[in-house]
Order: sequence, then C-alpha cells, then structure tokens
Amino acid sequence: MSGTLYFECISGISGDMAVAAMLDLGADEGKLMKVLDSLDVHGFSVRITDKEKSGILAKDFDVVLEHDNHDHDHEYLYGDVCHHEGHHGHGHRGYVEIAGIISDADMSENAREIALRILRILGEAESEAHGVPLEEVHFHEVGAVDSIVDIVSLAVCIDDLHPDEVCFSELYDGTGTVRCQHGVIPVPVPAVVNIVKRSGIALRITDSKGEYVTPTGAAFAASVRTCDRPGSFLVEKVGLGAGKRESERTGILRAMLIRPKDCADSVVKLECNVDDSTGEELGFTMERLFAAGAREVNYTPVFMKKNRPGWLLTVICREDDRRALEDIIFRETTTIGIRRTCMERTVMDRTTVTVATEYGEVSVKVCSSEGLKRFYPEYEDVARICRERGVPFREVYDAAARGCRRGSSGHLVL
Repeated sequence: MSGTLYFECISGISGDMAVAAMLDLGADEGKLMKVLDSLDVHGFSVRITDKEKSGILAKDFDVVLEHDNHDHDHEYLYGDVCHHEGHHGHGHRGYVEIAGIISDADMSENAREIALRILRILGEAESEAHGVPLEEVHFHEVGAVDSIVDIVSLAVCIDDLHPDEVCFSELYDGTGTVRCQHGVIPVPVPAVVNIVKRSGIALRITDSKGEYVTPTGAAFAASVRTCDRPGSFLVEKVGLGAGKRESERTGILRAMLIRPKDCADSVVKLECNVDDSTGEELGFTMERLFAAGAREVNYTPVFMKKNRPGWLLTVICREDDRRALEDIIFRETTTIGIRRTCMERTVMDRTTVTVATEYGEVSVKVCSSEGLKRFYPEYEDVARICRERGVPFREVYDAAARGCRRGSSGHLVL
C-alpha cells in the first residue's frame, strides 16, 4: 500500500481500535487469524464484525476472554465500588515470557520486529511507572492475553498494509481517574504519560471524563510513527475502528490512506539571515540550491542587529526537497537557523512544447488559465542558438513565441 497511513485519534487510541481500523482499511483478516492461531496462548477467541458507533458503521475487533478482565466494564473502571475482585487474583506473565511467545509465533520477520518493539515500549513505560527493571515487569495473566493478541494483531496488520509513512494526530485523552489492578489511578495513566514523554508524541487533554488513550495504543503509535502530522492532503481510502467503551466521545479511530496535495498547489518557503558569508559563497550556495531542486532562490539586502548589513536568503521549494535544501544552506552559509512556511498557491496550467523556427528547435513553456495563454521560450535553448548562429537573443526568443502562437499552421511540434 503506497502512501501515508494517517491515524486520526480524536477519540483516543487503543490496540483493538487500531487493529479494527486497519482491517477496515484492507489488512488481510485471513493472514491475521493464521498468526493468532499460532500463538502459544489459550483462553481467548476473536470476533471481527461491523458495529455502529455514534450512528456510523465501523469495524469491531473483539478479543473474547474466558475470564473477564473488566477492560470494557464502565461501572468497574469508573464506578465507586470495585466488583468481582476475585478475577484479579490470577497468576502473571512476565515481559520475558511474552517476548518469547511473540518470537515463536508464525509471522513475518518484519511483523515480529514491530510486535517486539511495541512490547518493549509498553514494558519500559510500565517499568518506569512501577520502579522495577524491565525484565521484572509482569502483566496480569487475564489482561496479558488481551495485550498479547492486540500487540501481535497490530504488528501483523501494519506489516500487511506496509505504508510508506505512518503519522498520527495528537492523542486525545480524557480526565479523571480509572480503576486498574493496582487501584485507582489518574488519567492519562502513568504508562501513557511515560510513552508520550519518551517518544515526543503530542498528547491533548480534553474535558471528557475517562481513559481514551490506552498504553497499548500509545505504544503502537510510538513504535510505528515515521512522520509528523500531515498538512494538506488528499484522501484515497478510509478505515474506521470501533472502541468498546461507551463515552461522550464518538469512540471511533479513523485511519486514512493519504497523499500530499499536488506540489503545483503548495510550496515551502525557507528563509534565513546571513551577514558574514562572502558574495562568492552566496553565489555558490545559489547554484547548489537550484541544482538540488529549488524552484526559486533570491537574496534581499537587510539590516540586522546592531545595524549590520546582511542578506535575507529566500528559497521556494517542494516539501519533498526541503530537507536536502536545508542541509545545503547549513553547509554553505553561516546561518544557525532556518525559518520555514508552508504556502498554498494558485498556478497556471503548464506544458512544454518544442517549436520549429528558422533558427532551429526551441523548447517553449506554455502557461494557460481560463482562456489566457502565455509563451515562454526556454533560456538555455535560445542562448545556445544565439551562440551558434551569432544572432540577437530577442530575435530568436520572439521567433519561438510566434511559432508557438501559429501552432495550427504546422510550426508547432508536440
């Protein structure tokens, strides 16, 4: 699946929501079930169905356990009374044991690496929260089954979709408290806070009561995220994953396959101030920037701090070329910071044609918009003919433009 996979987390994110969204987006359900059947874990089954949430039809991925771990029990999670405490006296599975189960599963190496990465991020967050070494982190046995299935399913689905990039919106979480094995803890829960702190993922706290970002969901985001939240984009496909808990938010995680808007519609402007580079250095920098794909490069004289004369370097480029051009600016000038702005623009439609003139063939850029048409012969072609034939530049330039206007007479060669 080429393109960028974007998770919109306005209702938070959990492992089962993300799996459901990816299945709805097209991840192979049969491949997932084969991997889950290979796990050396018992006491669970999986149901994949369609479910209505907030009047919207979404995919539901449900791990059904022989023993209820209360993960979706609203009264237990947020109520004043703790029910059925007996279910929380079972044994535990440790981090090392779970890593072994994942390592032995019948899955691709890439999926296995992703699953182990999710587990490690989750384990390190719990290790920090409880103040114990990673190898001593234990998951309650009933909850561990749910976690193992979610982690493996997340890895298999993202591996099957194999997007070029993966990005996430801010992770929207709620407020208040939630009940867990160790008692009542604040929202966002400590493990989630530790994950976003280490990974640099943005967390947004809403006024909604309850837990919307689970540690497994946050660990998944931290393990597969490759890019920041996108700017303007076009949507190619959408997948919706339903959450289990009833709350005041929609309870849907939306995953979208997107691609950036056409570069003809948007550009990036890079700017920096330079006051101690020579003219030769700046001229060489301009040459390198154009050679690396800059659309426009110019210098504007400015007065800087303490009235020092300097130059404002401005570069217009595509987002795809931005990092390479920034590297050139840092290497070739003395600036220590580059400002950037994403800008939408309106452009005329452009095509390039070859025009046969009495002096030779010339490439001409044809720009048009709502009946308006303009012709711009390419400088290098015109200059080459002028050097070869010893004729004035304007004479060749005008001949190429006239030939383009007379395209219907046979002088225009496409």
